[in-house]
Amino acid sequence: MSADLAKINAAAAALDFVEDGMLLGLGTGSTAAHFVRLLGERVKKGLNVRGVPTSEATDKLARDVGVPIVPVDRVGSLDLAVDGADEVDGAFRLIKGGGAALLREKIIAGAAKHFVVIADESKMVDTLGAFPLPVEVTAFGFTLTAQRIYSALKAHGCHGTEAGLRERDGKPVVTDGGNYIIDCKCAAIPDAEGLADALKRITGVVEHGLFLGMARTVIVGREKGAEVRER
Repeated sequence: MSADLAKINAAAAALDFVEDGMLLGLGTGSTAAHFVRLLGERVKKGLNVRGVPTSEATDKLARDVGVPIVPVDRVGSLDLAVDGADEVDGAFRLIKGGGAALLREKIIAGAAKHFVVIADESKMVDTLGAFPLPVEVTAFGFTLTAQRIYSALKAHGCHGTEAGLRERDGKPVVTDGGNYIIDCKCAAIPDAEGLADALKRITGVVEHGLFLGMARTVIVGREKGAEVRER
């Protein structure tokens, strides 16, 4: 199966939810990028929409393809947000943050009246956790924060409990907000709600990559089309 074609098909199906005049949250990642490019094509044909990007990378892409951008501090709510996911389970619970944009992605998804997730079928899982769970933390004291994250993973029955700093070229990955990412190799997360609550209570944690109760629509892309699932 061509994963890229499946991603494109999921992104194309999401365009069916876009209406003229909408204010759109624009996600981050390879599948979301396909959506932004396809949206740009529609804008060139006369579609009147504006976008609020979830990352500097998406901001640049949207401008490059001609999607008008609105600064996030000038909006109160959004009509629709479209974003990808690293994992999606049967209850529409997500792991997001592989692209290190989870804080902004969650802010935008939470402000949208309708949150649509686009993903190829390889992202659909029975139990969350095979993909490392990203947790965004302040740079100050991140080693102390990581220890508390590790304890939370153990306390909530995760099958793996490794929590390590995300690095690139030997240096910490820094988010658009200036924070670090702790990647948690959970293997399986049996209690996503309990873990999410525990992580939020840790001082130094800015946000975690568990998106629970947020997605209303999941579009599963395949090589030959896409399946739209509603919660």
